[in-house]
Amino acid sequence: MEPFIHIIDDDASFRTALGRLVETYGFRVSGYQSGEDFLVQLPESEAGCILLDLRMPGLSGPELQDRLAQAVPLLPVVFLTGQGTIAASVQAMKAGADDFLEKPISSKTLRDVIDRALAHNETKRAGRDQLQALQAKLSNLTPREMQVFDLVVRGRRNKQVAYDLNTSERTIKAHRHNIMEKLDAASIAEMVSIAERLGRVQWIRPETRAAFFPKGQ
Repeated sequence: MEPFIHIIDDDASFRTALGRLVETYGFRVSGYQSGEDFLVQLPESEAGCILLDLRMPGLSGPELQDRLAQAVPLLPVVFLTGQGTIAASVQAMKAGADDFLEKPISSKTLRDVIDRALAHNETKRAGRDQLQALQAKLSNLTPREMQVFDLVVRGRRNKQVAYDLNTSERTIKAHRHNIMEKLDAASIAEMVSIAERLGRVQWIRPETRAAFFPKGQ
């Protein structure tokens, strides 16, 4: 299914004209006269991007951008305005906007900007899907395996984990084997990478990881 381009602009004639142009690119289009209208009809999690005016009655573009960062974080925001300033552009980009354009804009430039935003959206969606897959694998661990996992990825050796959990090193090795199978992890380094991506440990520098897990560990 083709991506959805959401146009948020209080100028009805401009919104209609822009929507017709975007449709010629082969995309689906949905228009909103205000940020409040968009928030009421938040799109489902699907490919797309937002073309957002800067100054509108009610919620301004930057105010809406702040809300969108929480409501639909995967949808890239492109500002398209006739009242832009350098300060506004800098603020929007710092807040995570994909681009900041001034009206009028050529068809080619608009298409290029939308294509870049959609590529960014695809990357973010792929990252989200990967995280969800990792989380699903992690949820298959038993409570005891989760304890072992959390200790191992923090650099604890088998003997140390066994001492911490008041069990044998042999039992810890068995748990670690099961954990690696459930997570499809071929090494301790992969387990650490999974833990980092899921936010269970802080980022560990390669040299630190090497110190924690010597070759053969």
